[in-house]
Amino acid sequence: MSEKKIEKTDSAKNEFFSYKGFPLVRNKDTIYYGNMYDKYVIMMQIQETTKVGNLDVASKVKIYQMATDEKLNPVQAVVKSTEKSGLYEALDIAHAWLTRAG
Repeated sequence: MSEKKIEKTDSAKNEFFSYKGFPLVRNKDTIYYGNMYDKYVIMMQIQETTKVGNLDVASKVKIYQMATDEKLNPVQAVVKSTEKSGLYEALDIAHAWLTRAG
Protein backbone atom coordinates (compact mmCIF):
# COMPACT_ATOMS: atom_id res chain seq x y z
CA MET A 1 0.00 0.00 0.00
CA SER A 2 1.28 3.45 -0.81
CA GLU A 3 1.23 6.28 1.69
CA LYS A 4 0.01 9.70 0.68
CA LYS A 5 1.73 12.69 2.17
CA ILE A 6 -0.73 15.42 3.12
CA GLU A 7 0.58 18.95 3.19
CA LYS A 8 -1.32 21.93 4.46
CA THR A 9 -1.33 24.97 2.26
CA ASP A 10 -1.31 28.45 3.77
CA SER A 11 -5.09 28.68 3.30
CA ALA A 12 -5.63 25.29 5.00
CA LYS A 13 -3.65 26.44 8.06
CA ASN A 14 -6.12 29.30 8.57
CA GLU A 15 -9.23 27.12 8.41
CA PHE A 16 -11.12 26.05 11.53
CA PHE A 17 -13.02 22.89 12.25
CA SER A 18 -16.69 23.52 11.66
CA TYR A 19 -20.00 22.08 12.78
CA LYS A 20 -23.10 22.67 10.65
CA GLY A 21 -21.36 25.50 8.81
CA PHE A 22 -20.03 27.48 11.80
CA PRO A 23 -16.40 27.54 12.99
CA LEU A 24 -15.57 25.56 16.13
CA VAL A 25 -12.46 26.48 18.16
CA ARG A 26 -11.38 24.82 21.41
CA ASN A 27 -8.95 26.05 24.04
CA LYS A 28 -8.69 23.54 26.93
CA ASP A 29 -12.22 23.32 28.42
CA THR A 30 -13.66 26.30 26.52
CA ILE A 31 -15.18 25.96 23.05
CA TYR A 32 -16.16 28.89 20.84
CA TYR A 33 -18.76 28.30 18.15
CA GLY A 34 -19.62 30.81 15.44
CA ASN A 35 -18.03 33.61 13.46
CA MET A 36 -16.52 36.46 15.45
CA TYR A 37 -17.58 38.92 12.74
CA ASP A 38 -21.27 37.99 13.23
CA LYS A 39 -23.44 39.69 15.85
CA TYR A 40 -23.29 36.72 18.25
CA VAL A 41 -20.97 33.83 19.09
CA ILE A 42 -21.44 30.91 21.47
CA MET A 43 -19.03 30.12 24.30
CA MET A 44 -19.28 26.65 25.85
CA GLN A 45 -17.45 25.76 29.04
CA ILE A 46 -17.01 22.11 29.94
CA GLN A 47 -17.80 21.95 33.66
CA GLU A 48 -17.57 18.19 34.26
CA THR A 49 -16.29 15.14 32.40
CA THR A 50 -16.95 11.42 32.72
CA LYS A 51 -14.53 8.62 31.82
CA VAL A 52 -15.71 6.45 28.94
CA GLY A 53 -13.00 3.90 28.34
CA ASN A 54 -9.81 5.94 28.10
CA LEU A 55 -11.59 9.15 27.05
CA ASP A 56 -12.86 12.05 29.12
CA VAL A 57 -16.32 12.89 27.76
CA ALA A 58 -18.11 16.15 28.60
CA SER A 59 -21.01 15.44 30.96
CA LYS A 60 -21.90 19.00 32.00
CA VAL A 61 -21.54 21.97 29.62
CA LYS A 62 -22.45 25.60 30.34
CA ILE A 63 -23.49 27.51 27.18
CA TYR A 64 -23.45 31.29 26.69
CA GLN A 65 -24.70 33.29 23.71
CA MET A 66 -22.54 36.40 23.63
CA ALA A 67 -22.60 39.60 21.61
CA THR A 68 -19.35 40.16 19.72
CA ASP A 69 -19.46 43.94 20.29
CA GLU A 70 -16.02 44.77 21.70
CA LYS A 71 -17.42 47.82 23.53
CA LEU A 72 -19.38 45.58 25.92
CA ASN A 73 -17.76 44.04 28.97
CA PRO A 74 -18.06 40.22 29.13
CA VAL A 75 -20.93 40.30 31.64
CA GLN A 76 -22.98 42.69 29.47
CA ALA A 77 -22.19 40.66 26.35
CA VAL A 78 -23.98 37.53 27.63
CA VAL A 79 -27.47 37.41 26.09
CA LYS A 80 -28.57 33.85 26.97
CA SER A 81 -27.17 30.98 28.98
CA THR A 82 -28.12 27.41 29.78
CA GLU A 83 -26.57 24.14 30.85
CA LYS A 84 -26.68 20.79 29.05
CA SER A 85 -25.62 17.27 30.01
CA GLY A 86 -23.37 16.58 27.03
CA LEU A 87 -21.42 18.18 24.22
CA TYR A 88 -23.84 17.06 21.49
CA GLU A 89 -26.79 18.65 23.32
CA ALA A 90 -24.74 21.80 23.88
CA LEU A 91 -23.80 22.04 20.19
CA ASP A 92 -27.42 21.41 19.20
CA ILE A 93 -28.75 24.36 21.27
CA ALA A 94 -25.77 26.52 20.24
CA HIS A 95 -26.56 25.93 16.57
CA ALA A 96 -30.24 26.77 17.13
CA TRP A 97 -29.32 30.03 18.88
CA LEU A 98 -26.92 31.09 16.13
CA THR A 99 -29.31 30.31 13.28
CA ARG A 100 -32.17 32.15 15.01
CA ALA A 101 -29.94 35.16 15.69
CA GLY A 102 -29.24 35.11 11.97
